[in-house]
Amino acid sequence: MPPVADELSITILRRLADSPAVNQRELALHAGVSLGRLNYALRALVDKGWVKVGNFSRSEHKLGYAYLLTPRGIEAKAKLTKRFLARKMGEYDALRQEIERLQREVEGG
Repeated sequence: MPPVADELSITILRRLADSPAVNQRELALHAGVSLGRLNYALRALVDKGWVKVGNFSRSEHKLGYAYLLTPRGIEAKAKLTKRFLARKMGEYDALRQEIERLQREVEGG
């Protein structure tokens, strides 16, 4: 998965772990993506077997959905988070080195 897709997947998986009854519109707002993109990403997670969709009744007249992480989804969330953290730590180290280089350049010039 490309890094951007990983980040969206992590965001979705983390939110669903915390709030299984969240609707797609709220999830899209939380993730900062369009409803269509969220739907596409969520379907991919369901197709991979990481998320299970279940119906539940919110009231007598409406049906809603619960998005539950499967055991494979919980495992995938942990692996994606570990890779994401490693990538961000590498970016942080590179940025810190660049800041130090620029500070030396400014101080010396």
